[in-house]
Amino acid sequence: METAKSTEETNYKTIEVTVVRGNYLPSSLNQAKKTGVFQSSVQVEVDGNVLGESEKKEVEQVAQHVEYDFTCGLLCRGDAEALSQLLSKPLILTVREFWPEEKKAAARTAVVGQAVVDLLPLLQGQCSFSAKVPLNPVIGSSAKDTNPSQSSLSVETAAKERQKQLARKVLLKWRKQPTLCVCVRLSDPVLSEAELSSSNLLRVTVETAFSIPGSWSLESGSSPCKYSAALEVPLTAQKDQVLLFCEGQLKAGGQREQHGRQRKRPHQALLVPANHFLPAAFFQAEPVEEEDGELTGSKDQAFRKTVEITKNRVSWDTEMPCFLDAGGTSRLRQKITESRLWPVEIMRLTKEAETKMLSEGNLDIPFHGVGFVDMGRLLFPGVRRIRGAYSIQTFSEAELLKKAKRSVSVLKQHVKFAADQVKDRSGSAAGSHKARGAKEPKEPVKKPGSQSRMIAADVGANGGAESELHLNLEADMYAEARTYIIIEVTLEKPLVSKTPAEELSSRVRALIPPKPLHPAGPSRAERAVLDFHRQVGNVVTQVSDQYTELLAAGCKPVENCSREQMYAELMGSLNDNGRYFAFKEQMKHAVVRIVRDKMQRTEPISDPQELKLFVSKLYVYLVDEMHIAHNKIYSHDAVDDSPDEIQLSSSQLRHFAREARLIGDYKQAVEHYQELVVREPTEPSHKFEWGTLYMLTGDYTKARECFRGAVSVQQAHRPSLMMCGVLAAMFEGHQEARTLLERATSIEPPSVAAWTLLGLHHEIQGGSILAESAFLEARRQLRANEAKRRAQSGDEEEEEEEEKEVETQETKEEGVGRDDEEKDMAACPPPSNEKDLQCRDQQQDQNPDSGVQGKPPVDGSSISAPAKLSSTIYTAAAQFLLQNAALQMAERALSLELLSDGGPSVSYPLLLARLRLLRADYRGAADSLQEALFNSDAWALNGHCHFLLGAFTDARKSYEWSLNFPQPPSDCHLVLLRLGSIYLRQETYEQAKGVYLRACEESPSCLTWLGLGTACYRLEELCVAEEALTQANHLNWQNAEVWAYLSLVCLRSGRQEEAEQFYEHATRFKLQEEPLLKEFAELKQQLRFTPLASCFGTSS
Repeated sequence: METAKSTEETNYKTIEVTVVRGNYLPSSLNQAKKTGVFQSSVQVEVDGNVLGESEKKEVEQVAQHVEYDFTCGLLCRGDAEALSQLLSKPLILTVREFWPEEKKAAARTAVVGQAVVDLLPLLQGQCSFSAKVPLNPVIGSSAKDTNPSQSSLSVETAAKERQKQLARKVLLKWRKQPTLCVCVRLSDPVLSEAELSSSNLLRVTVETAFSIPGSWSLESGSSPCKYSAALEVPLTAQKDQVLLFCEGQLKAGGQREQHGRQRKRPHQALLVPANHFLPAAFFQAEPVEEEDGELTGSKDQAFRKTVEITKNRVSWDTEMPCFLDAGGTSRLRQKITESRLWPVEIMRLTKEAETKMLSEGNLDIPFHGVGFVDMGRLLFPGVRRIRGAYSIQTFSEAELLKKAKRSVSVLKQHVKFAADQVKDRSGSAAGSHKARGAKEPKEPVKKPGSQSRMIAADVGANGGAESELHLNLEADMYAEARTYIIIEVTLEKPLVSKTPAEELSSRVRALIPPKPLHPAGPSRAERAVLDFHRQVGNVVTQVSDQYTELLAAGCKPVENCSREQMYAELMGSLNDNGRYFAFKEQMKHAVVRIVRDKMQRTEPISDPQELKLFVSKLYVYLVDEMHIAHNKIYSHDAVDDSPDEIQLSSSQLRHFAREARLIGDYKQAVEHYQELVVREPTEPSHKFEWGTLYMLTGDYTKARECFRGAVSVQQAHRPSLMMCGVLAAMFEGHQEARTLLERATSIEPPSVAAWTLLGLHHEIQGGSILAESAFLEARRQLRANEAKRRAQSGDEEEEEEEEKEVETQETKEEGVGRDDEEKDMAACPPPSNEKDLQCRDQQQDQNPDSGVQGKPPVDGSSISAPAKLSSTIYTAAAQFLLQNAALQMAERALSLELLSDGGPSVSYPLLLARLRLLRADYRGAADSLQEALFNSDAWALNGHCHFLLGAFTDARKSYEWSLNFPQPPSDCHLVLLRLGSIYLRQETYEQAKGVYLRACEESPSCLTWLGLGTACYRLEELCVAEEALTQANHLNWQNAEVWAYLSLVCLRSGRQEEAEQFYEHATRFKLQEEPLLKEFAELKQQLRFTPLASCFGTSS
């Protein structure tokens, strides 16, 4: 036995508690106030167990402090249960003053105050710490003598209590706060480093139960009630612990719970009221939308806003900490995985009912309710806290088993345990009476069947019928009242750690190594000088052309003119045709770059003398550089160092590549992307779009290479990371996919599509909790984006209103002197002219709902968007995936959108049609759009479906409707190209000319100029047709159709030799248009016989 006892004692650690001194201790004795000296001592206890009391020390109020230097020890076990008690039951320091010995009285001491010391730092790895804790006076009775149910239900009483607290604060301002200096030491840490890293600290806070049933309210003359809540959580790998919150206070409606109120300690019975609160722990106001529980919808928010003010409530505001060792942490994670819903039970109990339950062992708890807290979100990566409102329902063991997979009520177990303890105590007392031979009269045993099972005092009935009625009422009271409780659960460390962005970045670098940096090109200053040289060369070329035109126009020969005359002739012609002004505008940008980048001048010069010097310096520099540019032009040995000899810019090439991809000319698109990558090797978007092209063709291996190439160029290129993740999932590389998608989500600003794709990947892998976590974050980002857009639109509307007010004021001021003129104008109405038509057209454009031509023939319900959400997280992800031809993942996203709670959003039919269109199911795509024709994109997509089906008339109508909307379709370029081709096919050349002209103005390309040239050629406008075709040839000299139409124009213009050359180019580039070949042959044959016919005609 001694060995066992010594072994057990070695598991204990002694915590040394030293009360060093007391500061500003007050005295309540009149004699002490006269003499300025009194005696006091300090007592240290934990949970009612006194650890020791110091000797009496004389306190001199002049010195304002007393040295106690009292040390006592607290034995603490190292197991999780003891450490949890160490957290929830602090050290209680009580300072007492002693009355003089000559005063004969029953009570020889008086309590000066009480202080509390929390031992949490010991569980955070510290071996010692010091604290200066406030010594709070005992005002009225302690919490031990105060029943929490006796709190007043009137607003007036609450106001009086607040006034008392304010009065106390005012008094404390005038006198200094009494404090105790305490030092806590430990020879060895309570937890080793390994135990500290694997353990966790769980805090459960029960705040308030709102909208409680009316039967919970106290009636006048009724006995006080106890309001309790209970929750069971893991303690170790094999053991659970019950967190019991007993200090609930019934409060009346009429005012909202105060924000910023302090949290309370769990065990308040031994504490004075001022020590009930945790230091520096306050409740902060949080938006309902960000809560993790139930009742977050718009209707629920309105209900909560009402009942939280008007109805009675029960408030705990208590935070219960508990320690979890490594086994307890693992068990917590395991139990949440097995069942996400954890029961929180509540009850209302009177003193009579409690006495009867303990004496009779009746486990039927009155007003027994239960709420289910969704703890699954604690398994989200990086989540340490959940908080929300949870609905309360009448307790049912079947419901408990169904939702929480538990068969035993925590409160019933607690009541049973307490009843067994009462029986044991009564049994031991009866045995001791028997041993002494004491004979006491026995009271008659009451039959439990004669009273209600649910406490007669609560319902005021004793019969069986009344008991049954009470049970029925209790079964419905929580549902009728819609009671809910606010609960918060916090962990010191997340159960599932979140991978930091730096770690994800290093993983991506390991998967896709970055390319070495490209050698730096010319600096900004060098590029500015080269651009100036280039512009000088362009001007020289154009001046030479102008001089050539002068000579061709019949001017005097060079030998007959002096240099001054030639210069005057040239300048005159340049000024006449406006080219001189165009040259100055052309050179202006290059000169600005010289000033900004070469001379580093970005601010205006205010000093006239300094400005004159700078202009002189600039002129000299520009003349020198002009001579250098001339030498480059006219020197045959000079090497042209211009970095950009290609006529087409990168933006033009990118536009042509996208156009080729849209019309299905994938070979041409690949050539353009290859050239873009060579030109700008450090731009990841070119390789990304190239990969999208291979996704369209189904070559996923090449697409993957392109996307990985984009990531190697720029490691944080989010679209490429997302598509790399999608393709990795397609190739069964799920770990790689997860790494890439997580990296995409870690890039700022957050992306809704990236989080949704990560959730889709987790769902494919069966990780429902991780998927829910990603979807939740995606929804949060979507709400933030919508709030930002609403704020921006609100600012724009305010600006528009201010502008309208200013315009209205100006109109009023201007209209004062126009009254007579308006009367005269009203007598004779003006004739209708083109301006009136333009105004009428503008009014029709501003009011698309008016019944005028140009409005799509759909219902008014389809024009005004439905009341559903315009976008969700699934549609945002589907849109990204469809843009990049990831059809399999897009289909999964759309299926989740269809199965969502609110039903599919407005954009769902449009996205479904795009999916079917990419799968060449044109008829199915058109059918999907029948109920979604409410914007320009839908009509454009409908036109694409009919165009690819060969129904050109229907396609033309859809395209026309799409262009009549104020907001043009997103693929307006493709719409214009296809609409123009339909007009050409249907031989409506004027309309084709207008459409292609618009396309050339908005997004010029070889195809738009070709279409315009074709339409003008068919309209016999040969000069305009030749100019348009020349522009098309300039943009793409390998287009055989352009060469063919140029040859036709030359034939019609009588330039047969040029026509033959152009025709050779057309055949060289493999002209496939049989009608053009046939037309060229017929026109050539016709022109061959025309001279013969004229000859025969004249001879006859």
